[in-house]
Amino acid sequence: MKNIRDILEQRILILDGAMGTMLQRYKFTEEDFRGERFATWEHPLQGNNDLLSLTQPEAIAEIHRKYFAAGADIVETNTFSGTTIAMADYHMEELVYELNYESARIAKRIADEFTANEPNKPRFVAGCIGPTNKTASMSPDVNDPGFRAISFDELRIAYKQQVEALLDGGADLLLVETIFDTLNAKAALFAIEEVKEERDIDPPIMVSGTITDASGRTLSGQTAEAFLISISHIPLLSVGFNCALGAGQLVPHLEVLAKKSEHFVSAHPNAGLPNAFGEYDETPEQMAEQIKEYLEKGLVNIVGGCCGTTPEHIMAIANLVKNYDPRPTLVESI
Repeated sequence: MKNIRDILEQRILILDGAMGTMLQRYKFTEEDFRGERFATWEHPLQGNNDLLSLTQPEAIAEIHRKYFAAGADIVETNTFSGTTIAMADYHMEELVYELNYESARIAKRIADEFTANEPNKPRFVAGCIGPTNKTASMSPDVNDPGFRAISFDELRIAYKQQVEALLDGGADLLLVETIFDTLNAKAALFAIEEVKEERDIDPPIMVSGTITDASGRTLSGQTAEAFLISISHIPLLSVGFNCALGAGQLVPHLEVLAKKSEHFVSAHPNAGLPNAFGEYDETPEQMAEQIKEYLEKGLVNIVGGCCGTTPEHIMAIANLVKNYDPRPTLVESI
């Protein structure tokens, strides 16, 4: 398969849109989440989207297929919550390896189908590594600021299991995303480096942080530049931002990365900000119009969508980027 770095030098690559938004369209019930295998599971399972890779694999495959057909070059595996830490909510820690392996295998199968049909446009699978539901930098207890619900080592061990399974299942690259606590991300990156050394491999790594509000900082308090500096000791394919904000609000933070980073720059924002019902109203055309600013300013090498985005959004973005050159690699090192 053609080296993704070479392709990124030539054109902007398209990442897929939201998995969760697409799964909501299926209106899966508790029974659907359980399937036959987990019919008698003692705990509620509805909402465990990662589990659908085992109980509704054709739905997951169809979503990947729709994103590739819309123009995506890269799809993410259905593994945002694929760690023992996150799966503890459903008492499914023992299934973590299988969930990640099967999710990667499904995505890789669909990617290979599209690559076979269009050899000049290879498709890639990014192993999705979410932030977990615990934070290593901050206390969940306002009355005990020194308390931590998770340790760096616990995160490292959990992430390592996820990384191994994603690679075994066929993931081409690894995406540590929606980072609100950089210490969590550093644990994931440490785990990836361990696996790389043990297996003597070098998969491309994407890192994507989350600016949580108008302050321009991550939840753990870092500016865009501080976030970049914190993770730049690792050899990365790309660094970027996703989620939390709409495309327009991300511009100043992407400008920092584009100016300071030696890596490729990615962005996959939400379809605007959520309305009073937690839904996203921004149309594909409205989102593409905002992303046009990224392209005119030469800020990105990889662009896609997060919450609220659909294949229609990705198609609008893919049609737009054809007319623009990728951000040149850099520049001014920090």
